Amino acid sequence: MRLILLGPPGAGKGTQATQIAQQYNIPHISTGDMFRQAVKQQTEMGVKAKGYMDLGKLVPDEIVIGIVAERLGKGDCDQGFLLDGFPRTKAQAEALDKILDELKSPLNRAINIEVCHEDLIDRLTGRRVCKECGSTYHVLFNNTAQAGKCDSCGGELFQRDDDKEHTAKERLAVYNEQTLPLINYYEEKGKLANIDGAGSIKSVFEQIKKALRSTGNDNN
Repeated sequence: MRLILLGPPGAGKGTQATQIAQQYNIPHISTGDMFRQAVKQQTEMGVKAKGYMDLGKLVPDEIVIGIVAERLGKGDCDQGFLLDGFPRTKAQAEALDKILDELKSPLNRAINIEVCHEDLIDRLTGRRVCKECGSTYHVLFNNTAQAGKCDSCGGELFQRDDDKEHTAKERLAVYNEQTLPLINYYEEKGKLANIDGAGSIKSVFEQIKKALRSTGNDNN
């Protein structure tokens, strides 16, 4: 099963990615994982990427694409993979198609988890973190027994700057700008599976499994 996971910040991609990888016995490959592995192993593309990162610069597309090609060529991807965080643009999607053509491993599905804007803001701004032990909570989904106090150590909870509303709105705006063309790209290819991310974790996963059964490669 060769999959791409799409969805805005706050859509619950991380939770679903873990379940997908376990269900289909495929590696969950995030952009960060690929970069860290390439740099650690000092691959050709990893060395080039490190040069840019050390200078605080964005890694050019051609190097990012090269790292993806290196990673997908590893043996653990022979039976499939779940890409998370790549591609981010139409140009990257076209490059991925070429990589998969060379590997003779066409994409099965691009899974797009959809959640309405208002719910995403609530999800992104609801996180609270303990100042003392770092435990994480959510005012809607995982609140503490005593308001503002950590269940583990009694420490004071706070909201990180990147969880505040103006930052959340900026993150969503950037995602929408970059990703809408990508969603259209996979829809035109007949590869897109839109998933309603508003329900429970279980119900969202059931939708994903149903969408993947239509590929003819589902194991269950």
